[in-house]
Amino acid sequence: MLGIDAAWTAHQPSGIALVQASASGWQCRALAPSYAAFLDLARGIPWDPQVRAQGSGPDPAALLQAGRQLTGVAVDCIAVDMPLATTPITGRRAADNAIASRYGPSGCAVHSPSADRPGPIADQLRADCSSLGYRLHTSTGTPQPFPALIEVYPHVALLALLNRNYRLPYKVSRSSQYWKTEQLSRSERIQRLLQEFEAIKAGLDARIAGIPPFIPEAAVVTTLASLKPVEDMLDGLICAWMGIEHLEGRTTGVGDANAAIWVPTARSAQPTAPEA
Repeated sequence: MLGIDAAWTAHQPSGIALVQASASGWQCRALAPSYAAFLDLARGIPWDPQVRAQGSGPDPAALLQAGRQLTGVAVDCIAVDMPLATTPITGRRAADNAIASRYGPSGCAVHSPSADRPGPIADQLRADCSSLGYRLHTSTGTPQPFPALIEVYPHVALLALLNRNYRLPYKVSRSSQYWKTEQLSRSERIQRLLQEFEAIKAGLDARIAGIPPFIPEAAVVTTLASLKPVEDMLDGLICAWMGIEHLEGRTTGVGDANAAIWVPTARSAQPTAPEA
């Protein structure tokens, strides 16, 4: 299972997580703040938090090969946080409008895609995955085969994961807006973000074993920007969890036959007990 928090432009890094089923449940096999860092993990090169994550376009063939090297098996599902469709994306889709209608009251409307963002990156990712046998799952109303490519949305996934009723305030770039009335200092905003990060990781830990301790202590965080790779890796893990839910039949496609955003069904709010 490969979870990708895909950047909408090639110059921004993308968080990525690899998880694998085992006799005792799902295990995290790799976690990285960029495509390049993930490929390095497959080469035996650990991620160095002191090295700034670099952006690049996705190379599905290389990512899937790295996944096989790290787990010994092929990836069953690629879950991506980025607009995807069976036809070129030129603007807002039925899936975007449906998510806004259903989850807007919970603060989880979506950004509008365009022909420029993510445009060619999304179209190429979908085409490359299709050529490798990973067809995009949409709301067709009929069973669809695996391996698969799916679009997911972490903000909505978190509502179920943590049993919240409103969008979680964990995005680094929006920290100045989350607690505006409290006029928090930078260090106080860092502490609030880290609290949300830890809550999210705790929810993921209940479903995926072996997630490394990648969230820093507040005392060593000097800039908000240094938390962005952590946020990206959390989103990669959330995507991977949604891939698990999809593989195990606990998702619903919101959209149409051209594009669907897969969200948790009601029973996804509870952790799945590992197999004996």
